[in-house]
Amino acid sequence: MTKPIMAKATAVWLIDNTVLTFSQIANFCGLHELEVQGIADGDVASGVKGFDPVTNNQLTLDEINKGLEDTTYQLKLKHYAAAEGEQKRRGPRYTPLSKRQDRPASILWLVKFHPELTDAQVSKLVGTTKPTISAIRDRSHWNIQNIQPIDPVALGLCKQSELDLAVQKANAKKALKGSVLSDEDRRKLVSTNQSLNIDNDDNKGSSNISELESFILSDNGDMNTKKEDEVDAESLFKKPPTDK
Repeated sequence: MTKPIMAKATAVWLIDNTVLTFSQIANFCGLHELEVQGIADGDVASGVKGFDPVTNNQLTLDEINKGLEDTTYQLKLKHYAAAEGEQKRRGPRYTPLSKRQDRPASILWLVKFHPELTDAQVSKLVGTTKPTISAIRDRSHWNIQNIQPIDPVALGLCKQSELDLAVQKANAKKALKGSVLSDEDRRKLVSTNQSLNIDNDDNKGSSNISELESFILSDNGDMNTKKEDEVDAESLFKKPPTDK
């Protein structure tokens, strides 16, 4: 059920000018029954001025009379044809003037930390134009050297739930696109047998190198032992020196 504008002020007027029950007023204004009772006692909304729903085209006197006759009757908001579809209006997100200077920083943050987001999603989140987004993506923006990435949620340009939803949609689209491999990706793929053969060849090469190193070391050891075993023949026939 659609609620009236200025709900507390409307409740104040209904309490002061009618004898409707707290339950009826609470249901019509979208408030809790205890809150309406607090308004009647002066504990809640003590400085709020009453807002007449009849003169402001939100409620009719017939509805009020029906509610007075039957305490279980729930008041209905008057249908306003001019406001039909007002909530479904589409268009770019309005950004306050005080925050428009922060949009390039938020765009740079989104492009840097969430590159999967499309230009349309970024534009919807922070309320900017696609040329500005593309200029920041390719770093051709006139002030790119002075722009520092800042989270748009921290700047108040969008809600965390909206950002999470946009990222989830972008990742889902990316996953669907990634399920089909391109020709270049197929060429880069190596079968299981080929990968095993590559590993075996590497192992064979390493084992051959280790065997070669052990063979060289063993040859060097044999050469040293041979040099030690060799004896000079002339030393055998020399007489030992005699003492004079």
